[in-house]
Parts: sequence; structure tokens; C-alpha cells
Amino acid sequence: MLTEKPWQPDLVLRLMLGIFASISLGTIIVQGLAPKGTDSPGGGINLATFMIGTLTFHGVALVLVNVFLRQHQISWTEAFGFRATGLARALLFAWIVTLVVLPIALSLGQLSAKLLTMFHQPVKLQQAVESLQSAAFLSQRIYFGVAAIVVAPFVEEVIFRGILYPAIKQRGYPRFALWGTSIFFAVTHANLMTLLPLTFLALILTLLYETTNNLLAPIATHSFFNAANFFWLLYQMQHQIAG
Repeated sequence: MLTEKPWQPDLVLRLMLGIFASISLGTIIVQGLAPKGTDSPGGGINLATFMIGTLTFHGVALVLVNVFLRQHQISWTEAFGFRATGLARALLFAWIVTLVVLPIALSLGQLSAKLLTMFHQPVKLQQAVESLQSAAFLSQRIYFGVAAIVVAPFVEEVIFRGILYPAIKQRGYPRFALWGTSIFFAVTHANLMTLLPLTFLALILTLLYETTNNLLAPIATHSFFNAANFFWLLYQMQHQIAG
């Protein structure tokens, strides 16, 4: 069972407003770069867009969360249940859950693509996936891999599962906390085809946090999930080149 968190609603709101303001600034910067960089070699504009997105969301979020925890006078370990003694259990849970979630998420993604096609809507890949596909250099792919497998799972789990979910749940809205934060997580990825699979993934990650009381479990699951998709995409890219 998840332990109660001391999150103050006004500080949670300030944190989210700060993150949204930074993302908005990043979007403005990207839009300003787009006209000049569309013909840059090696997917330069996609790489720049991805880097700016990573910095203005994940980078800024880390700084703001650190301030948030200081305002509550609580450590990262106390806040999110980071315990060395529970690491093996968290990783075991994460591995098992990933093996179950992956095929279901894949099926939901295929279902989403069929529904979009049925309603004559374009089936678009996530911007991060398009950026990776356009990456011409190994250093770019390594950057994408680190961002997707290490940075994004940690930061996103801290925000969505570690802070937002308990903050809403403890106000007396457990169901809304579960479904609301899960759908919100999926929506923030700004891609219709991934809306269903990411909502499903978020629901599982939230329940996993509730079960283990250790945010390392959903972080590791999220990381394994992203890693599987990342390396499968690389395999497909290499297969297309070889073919």
C-alpha cells in the first residue's frame, strides 16, 4: 500500500505551472528553429527539437522537483520510497510486469492504428521516433537511447506517479487520480496512435507503485518498456538498410 505523501496542493500546482511554462518556451524555440533547419543534414532539426524538448521538460522538471522536495523538507528517498533493500524486489516486479505489458501495449497500438485508418485519420509516429529514424550518427542514437531509457522514465515517473497521483488521491479522489493521471500521461506524448497503449501502461505503472510503495519499480518497468521499443526500432532500421 502506498504511504501518504505530504504534498501541499499549492506547491504541486506551482511545480506543474513551472514545467508547463518551460515546455511552452521550448515549443516556441523549436518553432523558431524549424524554418531554418528543415533541410539540415542528418536530421539536424529533429535532433535539435528532441534535445530542446528533453532539456525544457525533463531537465527543468528535475530542477523544479528538487526545489519542490526542499520546500517539503523531505529527501528523494523518503519521498519516493527509494530503498536499497527493496531494489531486487522492485526490479523483479518490473521485469515480470514488462513481459506482460509489452505484447498488450503492442496490440493496443495496432488497434489504434486500425481505428485511425478506419476514421480516415493519419497514422503518425511519435516525434521522438521520427527523430531517431532521421538520426544519421551513432552519437545521436546514443543520445536518444539515454534520454528514452534513463532520463524519461525517471523524470516522468517522479512527476506522474510520484507526485501527481498521490496528490490527487489524498484529496479524496482515488479513481480520478488513477485514471486522470494515466490519461494525462498518455496525452502529454501528443500522439493519437499511442494514446491507448500509453494509458494502459500508465495504469499498470500506478498500480505497481501502489503495490510496491517504491517508485523504483515503475521507473524500472518504464525503462525496460522504452528499452524494448528502442532496440526493436533500431533493429527495424538496420533491417531496412540491409534490405
